[in-house]
Amino acid sequence: MFARDQLSYAGVPLSARPDITDAQMQEAAWAYYQTMKKRHTVREFIPREVPDEVIQQCIRTAGSAPSGANHQPWHFVAIRNPQIKHEIRLAAEAEEQKFYSGGGGDEWIKALEPIGTNADKPHLDVAPWLIVIFAQRYGVFDDGDRFKNYYVTESVGIATGFLISALHHAGLYSLTHTPNPMGFLNKLLNRPKHEKAVMILAVGHASTDATVPSVAKIKKPLDEILTLI
Repeated sequence: MFARDQLSYAGVPLSARPDITDAQMQEAAWAYYQTMKKRHTVREFIPREVPDEVIQQCIRTAGSAPSGANHQPWHFVAIRNPQIKHEIRLAAEAEEQKFYSGGGGDEWIKALEPIGTNADKPHLDVAPWLIVIFAQRYGVFDDGDRFKNYYVTESVGIATGFLISALHHAGLYSLTHTPNPMGFLNKLLNRPKHEKAVMILAVGHASTDATVPSVAKIKKPLDEILTLI
């Protein structure tokens, strides 16, 4: 990070410098794709415990993501307390009920039909962990003075991608959940007003009868998402 009296640039040697061939790069890239294409969002979890250390290491990976000016404008709250998880579920379902009762608009609700979602969120109770991701609109020095954060949305998005990938690599499943609005999370989790909740990740092991929406298997082909110049 940084402090007000340490704002000058100082370079350090690059420590990680893999020396691999083009063929090895291709193999590594293909292997990672094969791993990540097996990642799927699920809504059916089992209450099997996940060790604290696993969650901590995955969040450590998320914290290694690049960010605007290296301000790292994120905070992760990992919750396994059943009562707090249930309170989050009740508050989230209250917002979701408004959404599915018409607040989301016909087009948006229609678009979600192939996903099979509704206002009921039992996974928020069943999954052993909920990770709430907060974006920090600005930073605060120890003396209370504020400083500006840059590219907050982009930075937190990258860190979230790191986290989801790390959880999958550790053999876990996750479900992204974004009830709107999410201001209730600041109150429930005692987070400061300059932080904004952007996502709840339910994390754990998938149940043996977990299903994936068939539409989730349909991905755009490479030629639709890539332009080589």
